[in-house]
Amino acid sequence: MPSGNRAQPRFLRLAEVLEMTGMGKTFIYARMKDGTFPKQIQLGGKSVVWSEQEVIKWMEDRMASR
Repeated sequence: MPSGNRAQPRFLRLAEVLEMTGMGKTFIYARMKDGTFPKQIQLGGKSVVWSEQEVIKWMEDRMASR
C-alpha cells in the first residue's frame, strides 16, 4: 500500500501526452530533442511511453514560470 501522498508511477502513451499537454507531436519531439521536455522510455520494439509524473512536473514548471 502506498504511503503518504506519493502517486503510483504511471506510463502515458503519446496520445495521452498530447491530450494532457495540449501540444502537438512535432512540438513534443522537438522539445525532447532540445532537452526541454521529458524523454520517452523505450519499452521494447517500437513501444514507447512517458512518465506521467515527469510530464506533470514539466507542466507545473511551465505554469510556475509564467
